Amino acid sequence: MSDFIIIDGDIVNFMPSFPPATVVVLPGTMAGSGKANFSGKPICVEGDEEDVEVPGCMYISGGFVIPGVGTLKIQALNADQIATKTNSDGKKLILKGSMFTAVFEVQTPAQQPTPTGPVPDPAPQYTGQGQFVTTNSQWTAT
Repeated sequence: MSDFIIIDGDIVNFMPSFPPATVVVLPGTMAGSGKANFSGKPICVEGDEEDVEVPGCMYISGGFVIPGVGTLKIQALNADQIATKTNSDGKKLILKGSMFTAVFEVQTPAQQPTPTGPVPDPAPQYTGQGQFVTTNSQWTAT
C-alpha cells in the first residue's frame, strides 16, 4: 500500500508509555540522507532512523517516583514504514506507516524513596512506540 515518504526535518513523536515507565517525551527530527529530494529536502532512507536520538527526557517507573533521565531512540521500523518497491540509490525509502518500536535508554535511573535512602531503578531500558509526522502531503511510495 502506498504511503507518504518521510523527508528531512520531519518530526518523530514518541508515545509517553514505555511500560511500566512513563516518559516525559520530547520530539525528535529525521535527517534525510537519500539522493532524491522533495521541495529541496533530502528524503529519508532506511538507516536514517538509527541517527534519531532525543536525550534529556525525564521518566518515572512504578515505585521509582523520583524522576530519572534517559534518551529516546527508534529501535525498529514497522514493516509498513519501509518501502518494498521504491528506493533511492539502492536504499529503501522510509514511509509514514503506523507505529515504530522505540527504546528509552536510562542514563540516570529514577529512584524509589525508602527510609534508608533512595534505591535506583535497576532497568537499563524500556520499550515503547512512536510515529512519524510528515510535512509531505503529496509524494507517496510503495
